[in-house]
Amino acid sequence: MRHASRSATRPPTAADHVAVARCAGRVLVPSTQNEPPMTDLLPVNDPVLVFALVALLILLAPIIMARYRLPGMIGLLLAGAVLGPNALGVLARDQSFVLFGTVGLLYIMFTAALEIDMAVLKRYRVHSVVFGLLTFAVPQGVGTLVGRLLGFDWPAALLTGAMFASHTLLPYPIASRLGIVRNPAVTTAVGGTIITDTLALLVLAVIAGAAHGTMDEAFWYRLAIGLTIYVLAILIGLPRLARWFFRNVGRGDGVTEFVFVLATVFGCASLAHLAGAEPILGAFLAGLALNRLIPHNSTLMNRIRFTGEAVFVPFFLLSVGMLLDVRIFAGDLRAWLVAAALVVTVGPAKWLAAAATRVLLGYDRDQAGVVFGLSLAHAAATLAVTSVGHGLGLFDDAVVNGAILMILVTCVAAPWLVDRHGRNLAIAQEEAELEPSGPPQRILVALSKPETAPRLLELAQMVRDPAQGQPLYPLSVVEDVGGSHEQIARVEKMLAEAMHDLAAAEVPAQPLTPIDLNFADGVLRARREQRGTEVIVGWSAKTTPEFFFGSMLERLLRDRHYTLIVSRTERPLNTCHRVVLAIPPHADHEHGFPEAVGIVKRLARQLGAPLVVLTEKAHEARVRKRVQAVKPAVDVKLLSVEHWSSVPLAIADFKADDDLLVLYGVRTGGLAWRPLSGNLHTRLAERFPATSLLVIYPAEPREERLAERVAVAVPGTV
Repeated sequence: MRHASRSATRPPTAADHVAVARCAGRVLVPSTQNEPPMTDLLPVNDPVLVFALVALLILLAPIIMARYRLPGMIGLLLAGAVLGPNALGVLARDQSFVLFGTVGLLYIMFTAALEIDMAVLKRYRVHSVVFGLLTFAVPQGVGTLVGRLLGFDWPAALLTGAMFASHTLLPYPIASRLGIVRNPAVTTAVGGTIITDTLALLVLAVIAGAAHGTMDEAFWYRLAIGLTIYVLAILIGLPRLARWFFRNVGRGDGVTEFVFVLATVFGCASLAHLAGAEPILGAFLAGLALNRLIPHNSTLMNRIRFTGEAVFVPFFLLSVGMLLDVRIFAGDLRAWLVAAALVVTVGPAKWLAAAATRVLLGYDRDQAGVVFGLSLAHAAATLAVTSVGHGLGLFDDAVVNGAILMILVTCVAAPWLVDRHGRNLAIAQEEAELEPSGPPQRILVALSKPETAPRLLELAQMVRDPAQGQPLYPLSVVEDVGGSHEQIARVEKMLAEAMHDLAAAEVPAQPLTPIDLNFADGVLRARREQRGTEVIVGWSAKTTPEFFFGSMLERLLRDRHYTLIVSRTERPLNTCHRVVLAIPPHADHEHGFPEAVGIVKRLARQLGAPLVVLTEKAHEARVRKRVQAVKPAVDVKLLSVEHWSSVPLAIADFKADDDLLVLYGVRTGGLAWRPLSGNLHTRLAERFPATSLLVIYPAEPREERLAERVAVAVPGTV
């Protein structure tokens, strides 16, 4: 029910725009009833014109803010405050803004969990717990003290503390744009957010239960059991459902998968109230559950990120800005006092938590600044606490407006902090990762059949290093056997579809159509012309492994100066549970070993899957050291066998169909070559026909480069 005692002479307040939440966690919903328009033309009601104005704001805000070196989201917040119903009245905060704003908020929480590097989160899970407890306890205590100093009773003071403790990952898109989402500081802030928000909302639930007189023993049982079932259902059930969907229902066009992700995320969020939790918790848990099934560089991830940043998140920023009503401060000294107390103290409270985290976890100044910026913005949970507190009669109009002003101030300051410190962190991170490198990575993807092309392109996107900015080179060979127009048309159509798929993932590409006598010679000639460093090829299910590896492979391996990746993907790569890498004896001494292992580790990192390395027991310690020295860092587990010939039996003992088998390929005459090692891929392909299999043949150094390294290693040689 609404407060109906509004005077006709005083200006409307923010409390007049608040619908009392029907259950814990409902956000503030403004009312447009009985609000006379400023003119006959305002607010704008034409939906087409409203969307046009919003699109114009989304376009201009970043451009204008960039001139002042400020994040674009600050411009959207200010635009919402100026053009909203409490200022110029150009735009009304109607149900469409509430809907898209809520979707934007959930999108931020979902993408934050989706982009977490699970290996980093696992490695720094203690950091997340430490920061989560600090950023809850310190602001909760400061907020409770502020509430008592303002004359609040204990329930209202505790709710004030919950307002301080909760925060929203509003500046997360800035961290994502700067490329620092996998920095331990960002992972710590994201992991700590869900801890502090959950604890703050538990305080809200307890206060609400006490106010209604329902906080008995059954209340605690219902809350604990409901949350447990809810969390386990998402983290265990959703990955299985998604893996089944991607494997059996997904059509490979990207649209079906995208709609499935939207439906599951918002379905999980909508069920949060049944467990006594917040929708933001459900969105975050859904992101964690789908994390390993949506690779970071995939087309699906690009569509998710683009939709949120272009539409939903800007709507959320505009809707938050519209909440501010400065007219409540006209002639109301207590409103000024409450607002000042909230705004002035919430920042230091969050800063104290970030400073303590810096000391305890050993972060530098910029890492602590990013943690502080990510934890400063208040929006979703703060709105929920304020709404319920007002509905219970614990907060009056002054507290509601003070909370909204606090939201606006923190939402403006937080993006600036993350942008400022995040840039320094990104520069330092780039300098730390800079290593002497050879030629730029250029991946050629040899396509022969339309049905296998999407899987090969998917593999190429995961192997590609985006930091180098090199395009992919999809190619299809036109065999020079009379110039068949049908063959040329088929090749051009297949390459056009490949270019469309890569464009959807925002991956630069350059198609190639070499004409040669056979497929292998055409691939090798294109590789030499483009100076390719890796070539990805596949084999057809209709072609026996013996025929393929006995003829085509031998031709492709004649050129030893590139890495050849032979792929047989029986199911979508994003559904793989583990990556199993088999390394033969003495392979770690070969020149191309770091590059080959780096490819596998990048693939495992993209899939969010652990890496299992299988090698001979006699070389286990040395292989472990060499594998762990190769970047990037992923979870690595070593398994050993007594003799290399028993590898197929060892794999059969522990592998599953959902594993991705990767075999370190041995070139004839290499250090790891043995007379019987050349047919291991054939035996694995025959023994595990339903399992995806990759064979990686690393490049060998050119003679002149090898001579240079020998001269450096042995002074005096020429």
